[in-house]
Amino acid sequence: MLVLGIDPGTATTGYGLVRDTDTGLALEAYGTIQTPAHTPMPERLRTIYHELKKLLAFYKPDSGAVEKLFFQRNVSTAMTVGQARGVAILALAEAGVSVGEYNPRDVKQAVAGYGGADKAQMQQMVRALLNLTKIPKPDDAADALAVAICHLHSAKMKALTESVTK
Repeated sequence: MLVLGIDPGTATTGYGLVRDTDTGLALEAYGTIQTPAHTPMPERLRTIYHELKKLLAFYKPDSGAVEKLFFQRNVSTAMTVGQARGVAILALAEAGVSVGEYNPRDVKQAVAGYGGADKAQMQQMVRALLNLTKIPKPDDAADALAVAICHLHSAKMKALTESVTK
């Protein structure tokens, strides 16, 4: 299964594609979608949408995963991130890709084994789980890879649970 993980943001949206193979997790690709500062919000959202559509058409993932919003002290920041999330979910839905949504604590638990893991711990675990020599950069891309890994781990647990209850 190939999963597209997305860490939404209006200035920088991280993406990461991770494949589950017979020998473990494998990195397919990662990066960011950047929108210039001072660009009107509708143009930023259009850029994010179109770039995600290109990724979806090229890689054809089986599933997608988007990080949920966590409580923000700055309401306007939370609202703009929410708009980027909506665009990401729309792009996945239009491509016919199922969508998983995970809060940051669940992502940390699935990847590092501890819901309170810090950014450095998460980055090291992403590097280790994907057998990389270096931590993926920038942070937004590493976060998106963590979301994809979380989704793959959740899918495995769901499959195991369903096989036991049958």
